Parts: sequence; structure tokens; C-alpha cells
Amino acid sequence: MRSGEDLEGFDGEASSTSMISGASSPYQPTTEPVSQRHGLRGLRCDPDYLKGTLGRLKIAQVVLALISFICIETIMECSPCEGLYFFEFVSCSASVVTGVLLLMFSLNLHSRIPQINWNITDLVNTGLCTFFFFIASVVLAALNHKKGAEIAAVIFGFLATAVYAVNSFLAVKNWRISSRQQNTRQTSDYMRARTESREVDHRPEIQRLDG
Repeated sequence: MRSGEDLEGFDGEASSTSMISGASSPYQPTTEPVSQRHGLRGLRCDPDYLKGTLGRLKIAQVVLALISFICIETIMECSPCEGLYFFEFVSCSASVVTGVLLLMFSLNLHSRIPQINWNITDLVNTGLCTFFFFIASVVLAALNHKKGAEIAAVIFGFLATAVYAVNSFLAVKNWRISSRQQNTRQTSDYMRARTESREVDHRPEIQRLDG
């Protein structure tokens, strides 16, 4: 049988061994706060975007497109109805797509999908909405029957066209700035790589000695 001193020594060795193995084990208990882990998973609003120019334009686009859609939906009779149906489709599509983009940008969901170029996406959306809202408003103005709902829809349609046009201009400007910064970054990386390669070529310790 082991004596008391032997058992105490064995227990000390076992505890030290477990401490060492626990320190070297990759499966350590995390010390990250629970609230922080949930915060990374949850949604967070970006008030700076909503208070900025692009955020306010997006809100105005959704509101104007939605009002235009509501105005055109209150019309019960029409003849011909092609212009009304086209305006209805444009206003509904613009309000839905722009509303989705507003949620993506305001909740920072676009940062979780870096594979998509969101500047180009916003530029395409605003450009198409500008073009189709203008065409739909002109057609509805030419074919309207002097009804209050049609006149209101035309007015809000042209207002939406103006807001989308301003957003398109800013989107083009941001796209040019981002493209210029990307080209500058690529050029600087290329020049840095060439400089490092030249320094490596001129190091005497790695040059081949002639026998």
C-alpha cells in the first residue's frame, strides 16, 4: 500500500499535470461576455446612415413611391388602363426594392455580404427607377382623365423621379471615388512588391557566388 506522503505526492503530480494539460488544450472556456456574442449576431441600426444624405434620400424614395402607389390604387375606373397599370407596376416595384435596400443599409446587413458590390447595386436601382418613373409619369399625365387621384399620382411620380435622379448622381460619384481608391491601392501594392523584389535581388548574401 502507498503511504500518506506518496498519496499526497501523487495528488500533487496529478493536479499539476491537469493544469498543464488544461493550459495547453485548445478547448478553453471562452471569457467573451454573453451579451457581446449576442450583439454580433443581432441587428444594429446605423443612425449615421439614416441621418446622412443617402439615407434621407432612400427614405424619401420609399415614401414617394408608396404614396404614388396608393394614389393609383384608389382609381376604380380607367379607359384606357395601360398607363395606369404601368405606373402601378413601377411604383410598387420601386417601393419594394428601395425599401429592401434601405433595410440592408440602415441595419448594416450589406456588410455581411461582401461578395456583392453594393455601390453598383444602388446605382443600378436608382438609375432604373429614375428612368421608369419618368416614363410612367409622362404616360400617365398624357392619358389621365383629370381625376384627383391621377393628378396626385403624376405629381408624386415626378417628385420620386427627381429624388431618384439626385440619388443616381451621388451613386455615380461614390462609385467613381471607390474605383479610384481601389486603383490607387492596387498601384501602391504593385510598386511595393516591385521595390521588395529589387531589394531581394541586390542582397549579396543570397546572390549566387561564382565558383
